[in-house]
Amino acid sequence: MRPSRRLVALTLALAAITVLVTVLLPDASLALLLLWGGLALVGCADLILSVASRSLTLEALLPAQGYNGVETRLRGTLSRKSGPLPRVIAARLGQSPGLVVQDIVDLSPNEGAGEITFDIGLRPVERGTQRVDDITLCYGSRFWLFEILPRWPLDLEIKIQPNLQPILSGEIQTQMLPLLDGLKTTTLKGEGSEFHQLRDYMPGMDPRSIDWKRSARMNAMVARETRAERNHQIMICVDHGHLMAQKLDTLSKLDHAINAALAMTWAGVLGGDNVGFYTFGARPGQVVPPRAGRNAFGRIRAVTADLRESHSESNHTLALTHLHGLLSRRSLVIIFSDFVDSTSAELLIENLAVMTRQHLVLYVALRDRELDALAHPEDLSMDSVARAISASQLRQERARVLDRLRRLGVLCLDSDAQSLTPELISRYMDIKSQGLI
Repeated sequence: MRPSRRLVALTLALAAITVLVTVLLPDASLALLLLWGGLALVGCADLILSVASRSLTLEALLPAQGYNGVETRLRGTLSRKSGPLPRVIAARLGQSPGLVVQDIVDLSPNEGAGEITFDIGLRPVERGTQRVDDITLCYGSRFWLFEILPRWPLDLEIKIQPNLQPILSGEIQTQMLPLLDGLKTTTLKGEGSEFHQLRDYMPGMDPRSIDWKRSARMNAMVARETRAERNHQIMICVDHGHLMAQKLDTLSKLDHAINAALAMTWAGVLGGDNVGFYTFGARPGQVVPPRAGRNAFGRIRAVTADLRESHSESNHTLALTHLHGLLSRRSLVIIFSDFVDSTSAELLIENLAVMTRQHLVLYVALRDRELDALAHPEDLSMDSVARAISASQLRQERARVLDRLRRLGVLCLDSDAQSLTPELISRYMDIKSQGLI
């Protein structure tokens, strides 16, 4: 409990009156005593008539798990055994740093309602187990002379996982429809290198698909239908060095990379390929050998749940050399990594050039939209112009590095965090349909 602004204002006003009366009317001490006694009496009455915190009952519920970057909800009710609820209530949560919540949340009861139902949004920004330890309320006394601050321990936990919403919602499967076959989906006709079936030639079909030998035997025009080849090997590599700890929006680059890597894993499983996973930083990290089916997704998901940013700089030479020794057949190698400038990217370029001799490499980099905004300032002050020049130089160096990689035969995907997953899946579909692996 603490004094409210109203009580502080009344006290200051009464103190000013006391000073004036003492100076002008030295014999009015009895009147001043009555004024101060009246204020004390009103304060005591206010406390007695106010809602006691022990008469309030609070219940709260938090989901058992949530997804990184996706808002989750803390729901609950606040009720009183008897009597009206306070008119205006503010709530403040005590939670882990990995949960972001509005500092103060207003909880106002509806007219005539016997309880308050609250729904507070929490945005996870870190993976792992996060906690909501307690909730502190703040409401005014009957005459608003005091602010009462009851606190309830909650001890609620939520396990934050990488964002699987694109997978659970069917978004990835919908995007993959042109490459899937079977009862639930269609095939990508006229592309790919794997024979699928013969069918009657219809007007409008590509004449190049006509199988002339079989048409002569059957005395009818038939066409070959092909589909994207399956059972390829995909190795997804995620760099967790200190550069990947940079925040883009509310999540780090590593978190965005993990979310996209899991979506890519699911797409590879749907596409019938064998998907593996590899982490690296200053040293080679965990390796999940390429496997087919949903078991591969489960194993990779378990590894990414505990992957954390390292404080050391990534050693691309050691990491990619170790990876090259692990791969015994031609693979699609997808590398999520980052660099600062062309100088720091030299070793990365050299090692990717070696890997492209045997494998198809797709290098994925995350573009910082704030850097783009700095390069085009709205005002023309000296500070903003200086920042714009520095940002433009960094963008040019980044473009030069990616251009060098493309000339070496490395596929590059330079995307922002919001469009990373759909662009990565689209690039995978292009690789499959063109038979590049």
